[in-house]
Amino acid sequence: MRMPGGRSGWFVLFVAGLVFPLITHNDYYLTVMATAYVFAISTLGLNLITGYTGQYNLAHAAFMAIGAYTVGILTVDYGWPFWLAFLAGCPVILVVGIPLGWLSLRLKGHYFAIFTLCLGLILFLVIEKWDSLTHGVVGIIGVPPPPFFGGFEFASPRATYYLVFAFLCVAVWFMLRLVNSLVGRSFVAIRNGDELAEALGINLARTKLLSFLISVLYAGLSGALYAGFVRFLSPDIASEMHTFEMTMYMLVGGLGTVFGPLLGSILVPWATQFMQALADYRFVVFGPLLILIVIFAPNGIAGSYLAWRARRAAGLSRGTASKTEEEARRA
Repeated sequence: MRMPGGRSGWFVLFVAGLVFPLITHNDYYLTVMATAYVFAISTLGLNLITGYTGQYNLAHAAFMAIGAYTVGILTVDYGWPFWLAFLAGCPVILVVGIPLGWLSLRLKGHYFAIFTLCLGLILFLVIEKWDSLTHGVVGIIGVPPPPFFGGFEFASPRATYYLVFAFLCVAVWFMLRLVNSLVGRSFVAIRNGDELAEALGINLARTKLLSFLISVLYAGLSGALYAGFVRFLSPDIASEMHTFEMTMYMLVGGLGTVFGPLLGSILVPWATQFMQALADYRFVVFGPLLILIVIFAPNGIAGSYLAWRARRAAGLSRGTASKTEEEARRA
């Protein structure tokens, strides 16, 4: 699916992202938005395996933690440069993701989701209990910020914002190219039914594994950025609650679209920020709002808009065809 407005819509969003730090001088707002961008990258990955391929991975946050802890351990304990540790996160994610993906994707539907929930819990316990490697419940403190040329570091909120924004733009661009390619259509065919995909000559095991690996690579990438952004890591990052939060972003924005997870990842955190004055009671307001969105817009905000636009275009085309037929009869 395309974004509402097509390329012009993406351009408007890109310009808005560029000028946001220029129109706000509040570092807290920049931090909130940068954090939303980090989770938007991870949510895009979860949307690939869930919204496009039809497999719900409940261990997604655990792979985000693997990317974060790879950077944290290599930089703090072994003195690696940040970007070298950042690049090392990709092979680590693949080493963990290939066997786990191959094993879990042998299951379907709810069984796959339950199995990945167990995997996520196991990975969380490994991070929490392996003190000699992950520092256990104490966590990793003092992760260095990403360096730039000439000794400059992405340490200020504005510099960090632009760094995360640049990675988000690349992640969105790649995802758009992927889902609109033949490979992306293969993912959608699997979501629509394994039998249909096999009839089209798609290798189910290989295609599902590819979708899973790209998905967890997005999670690992966002986790690595998170480590350099927050500079402190605890086992909570691997909690299934983060996976549920990203699922909420997908549902609010629009499952199976690229724009939807991006929209949800920005709207939901800002909505909760504006409700901070309500303290714990903010969930009494936000919860019913989420339920109403799920009931009256089950395809999310972006998905519902695209569906409405498709119906409107179909209605206009039918009206034009009827008018043409009427004119032909009169002639």
